[in-house]
Amino acid sequence: MTRRRLSIVQLLPEMDTGGVEETTLELSAWLAGRGHRSIVVSAGGRLAPRLAAAGVLHATLPVGEKNPRLLSAFAPLRRLIMENAADVLHLRSRVPAWLGLAVVKSLPARLRPALITTFHGTYSVHFFSGVMARGERITSESRFIAGYARRNYRIPPGRLRLIPAGYDAARFHPGAAGKARTEALSRAWGLPGNPPPVILMPARITPWKGHRFFIEALARIREIPFIAACVGDPAEKPAYAAELADMVKASGLHGRVIFPGRASDMPAAYAISSVVVSPSLEPEAFGRVAIEAAAMGRPVVATAHGGSLDTVSHGVTGFLAPPGDATALASLLESLLSDKHLRDLLGKNAARRAALRFSSVAMCEKMEDLYYEITAEKGRL
Repeated sequence: MTRRRLSIVQLLPEMDTGGVEETTLELSAWLAGRGHRSIVVSAGGRLAPRLAAAGVLHATLPVGEKNPRLLSAFAPLRRLIMENAADVLHLRSRVPAWLGLAVVKSLPARLRPALITTFHGTYSVHFFSGVMARGERITSESRFIAGYARRNYRIPPGRLRLIPAGYDAARFHPGAAGKARTEALSRAWGLPGNPPPVILMPARITPWKGHRFFIEALARIREIPFIAACVGDPAEKPAYAAELADMVKASGLHGRVIFPGRASDMPAAYAISSVVVSPSLEPEAFGRVAIEAAAMGRPVVATAHGGSLDTVSHGVTGFLAPPGDATALASLLESLLSDKHLRDLLGKNAARRAALRFSSVAMCEKMEDLYYEITAEKGRL
């Protein structure tokens, strides 16, 4: 039986950078490609043009404002939902969720879209965060977040669904970045013509991502040839970035640990790396870095908590180190840097596992099925 096309509205604060934004972009574009009415509401950002290019309607509203400006978005959002006969309103952040909930309650019952919320993190447990547990269905991207939501918000099992985030297989796969792109990025980063193994740490420049922990580990293996590239925008936290630069010098790693800024070509960044590291000190809700790197055939060394327990298979696709244990992290990095055969083996395993478990298409298909399930409950199919 042919299923009718749906009208889906997703709300989040902005479409700038991060896992939530990338997931929203991938899902909304896939929905549009399937013929659904796909709408994203946010304050805009660098990813917004890609929405339009994919046939997604982007409505620019201040839905993430934590001040009275938020109220100015109420009427336009209400009008958008009514004019597009929205079947589902998908809420991806707490402030937009409160706005979306208020708008839906203001509508006549027959016009109310189904509500879906997604836990994208370990929100602090209080009334404000509780809005994320008010969806008719609630999704999470990892077992870690699903367990956190279930324990702290007493969500019945039937309402909570585990739908892992996915990676774009058209962008991330072995061989995705050709020679011209990798050479251009290598030159931009100032890498030598025949560089030693490159350790890539793609992460926001913020303390909980574990840069200090990473540098401490590197200092323990500085006799081994390597270059470590910490990709991220230092302007986000200039004082912290300066502190890290001082730490690199004090550790005797000047010139071997570089901060090249934000990478606009992540497939090329993964391609020129030998090992990818995600040393977060706090649990990642999911961690797209691990699956993107895996899809590119790169082994990942991550800390053994949070979403990394789902995305990295210890000893099979990479390694898991105890959080904050610089000696253990150093030992795991040393084993990979010293053994190209091991890197290649784990990388091949990683690419195979990523394709089987974490493709963007699989994520989108599961979410579409959930949209149909909840729409059918409202008698709209």
